Amino acid sequence: MSSLGAKKPGIRQFRSGDPMDEKESNRTWECLRHAIHQIHQHNASSLSFEELYRNAYNLVLHKYGELLYNGVQGVVAEHLKVVAQSCIECPDDRLLDELKKQWDDHKTTMVMIRDILMYMDRNFVTQYKKVPVYEMGLMIFRDKVSGHPRVKTHLLTLLLDNISAERRGEQVDRILLKHTTNMLVELGVQGKNVYRECFEDQFLDATRKFYQDESKQYISQNPCSDYLRKAEKRIREEKARVENYLHESTMEKIQELCDEEWISVHYKTLIHMENSGCAWMFQCDKIADLERMYLLFSRVPVTLKEVQKVMMDCMCEAGRDVLNDPEKVKDPVSFITAILSLKYKYDRFVKESFKESKDFQLALKQAFESFLNKDTRTAQYLSLYVDDQFRKGLKGMSSDADVDTALEQVVTVFRFLQDKDVFENFYKQHLSKRLLTGRSVSDEAERSMISKLKSECGHQYTSKLEGMFQDMKLSEDIMKQYKNSFASPSLSRGSRAGPGVGSAVSSASSSIDMKVSVLTSGFWPGSPMNPCTLPPEVQECISRFETFYLAKHTGRKLTWQPQYGAADLKAQMPKTKHELSVSTYQMCILMLFNQQPTWTYQDIRLRTNIPVEPVDELKRHLQSLYVNPKAKILVKLGDGEKKEPEENDQFMVNPQFESKLLRIKVPLVLSKNTESATGAPQGADGPSDVPATVEEDRKHLVEAVVVRVMKSRKTLEHNQLVMEVTRHLTARFQPSPTLIKQRIEKLIEREYLERSQADRRVYNYLA
Repeated sequence: MSSLGAKKPGIRQFRSGDPMDEKESNRTWECLRHAIHQIHQHNASSLSFEELYRNAYNLVLHKYGELLYNGVQGVVAEHLKVVAQSCIECPDDRLLDELKKQWDDHKTTMVMIRDILMYMDRNFVTQYKKVPVYEMGLMIFRDKVSGHPRVKTHLLTLLLDNISAERRGEQVDRILLKHTTNMLVELGVQGKNVYRECFEDQFLDATRKFYQDESKQYISQNPCSDYLRKAEKRIREEKARVENYLHESTMEKIQELCDEEWISVHYKTLIHMENSGCAWMFQCDKIADLERMYLLFSRVPVTLKEVQKVMMDCMCEAGRDVLNDPEKVKDPVSFITAILSLKYKYDRFVKESFKESKDFQLALKQAFESFLNKDTRTAQYLSLYVDDQFRKGLKGMSSDADVDTALEQVVTVFRFLQDKDVFENFYKQHLSKRLLTGRSVSDEAERSMISKLKSECGHQYTSKLEGMFQDMKLSEDIMKQYKNSFASPSLSRGSRAGPGVGSAVSSASSSIDMKVSVLTSGFWPGSPMNPCTLPPEVQECISRFETFYLAKHTGRKLTWQPQYGAADLKAQMPKTKHELSVSTYQMCILMLFNQQPTWTYQDIRLRTNIPVEPVDELKRHLQSLYVNPKAKILVKLGDGEKKEPEENDQFMVNPQFESKLLRIKVPLVLSKNTESATGAPQGADGPSDVPATVEEDRKHLVEAVVVRVMKSRKTLEHNQLVMEVTRHLTARFQPSPTLIKQRIEKLIEREYLERSQADRRVYNYLA
């Protein structure tokens, strides 16, 4: 190990056991001062650190720690004055390099000095609460070098100039910049934040000014999508800048600054920008641009409220366009298809652009509910759409998965409906016709649809629909038993009819194949009508079936409903033979012409007793037989200009009838009353009120819920009762406070409830 002996041969090594006077302490300090000077001159290799440590140890041990501490402080300060001068005289383009060199050198020398003075750090510094040696060296560098007014100003300017140059796309020395900012961070000792005071505050101010000007200029000259890309790029650059050469504490501040200047200040202008803003993006399916807007605006969540509002406005406007489109209003299939297309479009936005955000899902739901529940039209049309799907729409689908997807789309629209009971009313009517005529594409799909409705609204909602299916299955079993008892040749297909019901079919021969559907009146829609007078051949079959059925089920009653039936007739027309597919009423009319060639309208009415109230079924079914050119089975004699039959009009089988088809379906003429009753579309100005049967059901439902709530609560204030009833009924329909109040009054009249004597707004339940 080298020693100081060559340099100072006359110095005697001090023994720790000897007493140390002031002269000896000064001599020892001079030795240490000389060594520190050598360290600063990069001559540390000639020093004995063991001896130097021992000297420092002896000074502290003999109570000369103050001398040693102050002496080191002075020597380092003298040295750094020279360093500061070199930095001041350094050209600006070399200042960062010079600082890097001097800073690295200073840290190295301070580590050596600290090692020599380790005993002083552990004892004297701790005891007298002084700044540790290494930190003291950093503080002196901070005061003398980096904190020198000229160095400090030039350093800040250089750092900001480099950052501005990089923002302009120029290349900068990131490693050198990182070294400089790290120096400022390390200088932040003893509670002083040099990095923030000497750089970060000014950097943030300069950045804010830069982006204020740039964002304002850019938004005035570019469309929304370009601005979003620019903002995205700038925010990404600032993040990278912090990661590359600024301190991590700057990250949050610079990101907040960018969010404010690029997003918060301009978000409303961007959203409502004409021909490129948010509404335009929705209209033009700009999924990627909306995704970029969402990701940027998510940095300032409050801005997304405005995007949600615009999305809802766009959806409501598109929905109103569908509701007011005369072509779509005439066709329920086109109407619901347009609604589903609109739903699919905005589902994509929510999924792909807005990352399935719960807030945007809620906004979508609220928007659809808003325009779909303007009236009951959507509930009616959705039922008609489902009817079309089950009759023919599902026929072309190759897999069960496709069918399930189609049904799920229906349920999607169904979820938005408030008038779910209106949908149920029309759905039940259409389902009954499909079941009774056997025209559904798939019973399995029908059951799947009911299962989905059950999942949405519960067992009570679908109990009647499930009952209808059960009736059809039981009817099939009954018919098998009946046919086993009465074997008859199968010459024509039978009709089916309503509650507790049978229906019959006739052919020109005496052999009849009859199919009866025995239905439970509480499950099936429609009210019983007066039966018509059926042909004797059919009446004989009916009597035979009644005898068979009532023998197996004593105490039951069958009410025949031929209006729901259908028949296949073999007809020998004057020129050709055909099979006619007709309704039961049409069958009754046509069978008369087996008895005589001509009949008056009055005679037909008297002989068939087909009902004329509340809807003139006779006129409608008779017209259907002579109005349609493709199925003109009869002709009206005399005045052919009037389409509707009158009392004395005469009818006969059309002698000129010809058709290339063997099997001919005779379509029915739809009267306005019939359309209204069945829920068929009426056009833009057609009825959209709640059907009378649904209104009546609602009254009973409201009363039942009021009684159920009051039975459990005993006493309840009016507004609370209204809220409770509304909550219970929302799954089926949205009851108005007026309706609830009316039903409460009726219950008070019938003594289910009473008003409290103390407070008239409070109701008591009467057991």
